[in-house]
Amino acid sequence: MLFDTSTRADLARSFGVTLVVILTIVLTSTLIRTLGQAAGGNVAPQDVILLMGYATLAHLGTILILSLFLAIVLTLGRLYRESEMTVWFASGVPLTRFVRPVVQMAWPILLAVIVLELLIWPWGNQNSAELRDRYQRRGDLSRVAPGQFQTSRDGSRVFFIERDGEDATTGRNVFILGQAGRDGERESVTTAARGRLEMQGDDRFLVLDHGQRNEANAHTAAKSMARFDQYRVMTDPGVLSGATQLPPKAVATLELLRHRSPRNDGELAWRFGLILACVNMSLLALGLSASNPRRASNWNLLFALLAFVVYFNLLNLSLSWVAREKLSLVAALARVHGSALIVALGLLWWRDQGARFNPRWRRSLA
Repeated sequence: MLFDTSTRADLARSFGVTLVVILTIVLTSTLIRTLGQAAGGNVAPQDVILLMGYATLAHLGTILILSLFLAIVLTLGRLYRESEMTVWFASGVPLTRFVRPVVQMAWPILLAVIVLELLIWPWGNQNSAELRDRYQRRGDLSRVAPGQFQTSRDGSRVFFIERDGEDATTGRNVFILGQAGRDGERESVTTAARGRLEMQGDDRFLVLDHGQRNEANAHTAAKSMARFDQYRVMTDPGVLSGATQLPPKAVATLELLRHRSPRNDGELAWRFGLILACVNMSLLALGLSASNPRRASNWNLLFALLAFVVYFNLLNLSLSWVAREKLSLVAALARVHGSALIVALGLLWWRDQGARFNPRWRRSLA
């Protein structure tokens, strides 16, 4: 039918343009945030592109839902402003008739959201967590750039090292300036010809060969010097103890279903909630797209964006409610998304009945 074909074409064009704009904004903001993390020493500089890709894939489901929602509002809003909706209403086509072309256009997007939320979302978060954890597990010695002074993660030591070959755990001509004590009253300077990192259980040790250590106390002015053939110091206790503990958002959906817990159910409420939100937001957009053709304003778009923000805040709240055992998984999904479905259907019915029984459209045609 011409009606379905033209409506689907308009929706597809609007969706493509909206998706490109939103994806560009998200990529730019993600790149800036990831570069900031790399500059702060939280992630490896060489992993910036990978982390940006994982973050974009993880949030692509939300981007698709927002793009679809805005595409429906913008397309039908244009039909209202150009009085095409008045012609359709006068021809006996109700607003509910637009549900079919919207569903025909939106079902591939819904399928993509299901795959993204149930499979890609945990996969992307897991890979991002592993990259960050791998970089954090690297010792201060391996993160020092050759020929540059570098501060340790806790700020208590300053390193200078010349890298020895391509091995990231060894170096030569090591210089370490450290502080200890309550107020940093003890200051030590350690130099060594060579240094290497060793793991013993869950602890990381820095082993220095052929060097000396000078220590001074700022309060008592006491000084000491010691020479050593080998000096072994613990750098990070228990560095691997939490390496295998992934957050629920990085756990596969089947694993969450097998190991039910409040936190896991909260994550399931988020994933299943986004899938239900894709359906509800498509129906809600039909009712929120109505506008007065005599007023050159975009209030319908403003209200639509406000509704989207409120809905997704409720989605975040449902995750928190389930994680804190205030609601069960089924109750949270039923209350939040069931209420949204009722509101969307009620608004659609109200718009449809208003267009059917309101005689103002007849006067506009006269």
